[in-house]
Amino acid sequence: AFGEQSGLGATAGLYGAAFIAFFAAMLGGTSTQISGPTAPMTVLSASIISAILIDREGDLNQAMPLILLVFVLSGLIQILLGLAKLGTNIKYIPKPVVSGFMSGIGVIILITQFMPALGYNPKNDNELIKTHEEKARISLMSNRLDEVKEKLANDINENNNPVNLPVDFTNEDIIKESKKLINVDSAGVIGSLKYYSRAISNIDYTEAIIAIITIIIIYGFKRITTLVPSALVALIVITLGVTLIEIEYTAISEIKAGIPKLNYNIFSISEILSLAPYVIMALLLSLLGAIDSLLTSLVADNMTKTRHSPNKELIGQGIGNSIAAIFGGLPGAGATIRTVVNIKAGGQTRLSGMISGILLFCVILALGPLASKIPAAVLAGILITVGIDVMDMQGFRELKLMKKEDAVVLLTVLALTVFWQLVYAVAVGFIIALFQFIKKTSDMTESTFKIDNSGVDSGTVQISLNGPVFFGNSLFLKELFSKITTKTKKLKINMTSNEDLDYSSISSIRDVLSELKNKNIKVEFTNLSEDTINVFNKFKLI
Repeated sequence: AFGEQSGLGATAGLYGAAFIAFFAAMLGGTSTQISGPTAPMTVLSASIISAILIDREGDLNQAMPLILLVFVLSGLIQILLGLAKLGTNIKYIPKPVVSGFMSGIGVIILITQFMPALGYNPKNDNELIKTHEEKARISLMSNRLDEVKEKLANDINENNNPVNLPVDFTNEDIIKESKKLINVDSAGVIGSLKYYSRAISNIDYTEAIIAIITIIIIYGFKRITTLVPSALVALIVITLGVTLIEIEYTAISEIKAGIPKLNYNIFSISEILSLAPYVIMALLLSLLGAIDSLLTSLVADNMTKTRHSPNKELIGQGIGNSIAAIFGGLPGAGATIRTVVNIKAGGQTRLSGMISGILLFCVILALGPLASKIPAAVLAGILITVGIDVMDMQGFRELKLMKKEDAVVLLTVLALTVFWQLVYAVAVGFIIALFQFIKKTSDMTESTFKIDNSGVDSGTVQISLNGPVFFGNSLFLKELFSKITTKTKKLKINMTSNEDLDYSSISSIRDVLSELKNKNIKVEFTNLSEDTINVFNKFKLI
């Protein structure tokens, strides 16, 4: 399902599921975890694929090496995160950011799967193809001109051969180019929304009924048992049903049987040099995979009463993702539902995840043609339920209960995820949350910075700085000291709980000391920790 949603086809999804499941289980830090393509990872992967396709003029064959190289890089980044022991730091990402991002991904899945669930594919709409024929001719002519320019640069000066520039193209060429343009134009949330009206007016009722029955089976079977994935039951039952009664339907893309091909060509110099604009996307993909996997690891810990190794888990996930990409597979992460089913079925060791990968590999080797008969509408129905499940419904219900600042972060990240860029949505949300935290911390510490003259001689002023001094309250610190008048002979500064001073606070203290010196006020620090004394000596403040 995730392979189809990504745009790379079902084969890419199976390759990712097989390789990641095996290597993440064998080398990861959660013994009961089942890994593979997940909804969040697939949505972000689809965004990356779409961006590269636009850059490569909609040609998937031309874009594929760079796409896989980005996936390899994301896996390598995960390995580096694990080796740097940063796995435990994932917990510092604010909940509203994660909630908004996950809910945004759910909304994206629902929007983009609406047309497939209705049995409508824009690139198969003959009327739509005709409206794009003129654009297709212009695009083909532009491509041909580029070819001529390249030939002129390389050959003409040497051989003086004439260059043939056809003034027209075959009907087949035009239709193919039209479909390519439509495919790019209908990609993503905005692209899907543009064609909703045509989808509704061109409903394939057979496909729509298949999708609806799929959703009913998925939610209905969960009420009976959760030991067997309800999505798997729906997929098998409906595929067998439509095959036996010989209903005409649209199947998924062809799954070729045989050993996966090693894509060593992705490591060419030209592709590596083209990687730069997509490094940030690879970084976000790796971070999303880390969050997704480690959250699933926590679920597994709670169920098995064990404790996972976060850094080892990142290394295992990174290796699995890198190997999967080299063979043309989608990136993935720890899958919560699959992991829960594994544990409930009695899986206790990493062998269960490895067997899962081996069984999927057997499907690739022998059952590809059989799996190719799965109706596309079934996968659309499955993905719609996945989109609903991945949304943080509890977060939506508690929007009115949470602080206004948290609600702003959640809704901002959600909106940016759906309608802008997943990459920037998380960054913007994190920055907003960070500024909110700085403001909150500054307000809290500023209330503890006060002039306290109790127990001191006349002519002496005591200022207590109870709490951290950092860049967020450094200006307030200056304002507080500016209240000291020239009548003061001595100033005592109580530095309780100030063990970690940043450069902003050091600069502020230096400026204050210089001003007090000009006023001939003697300064005495009290309750200095050993670390603070070392910092003060280093910067010659005492």
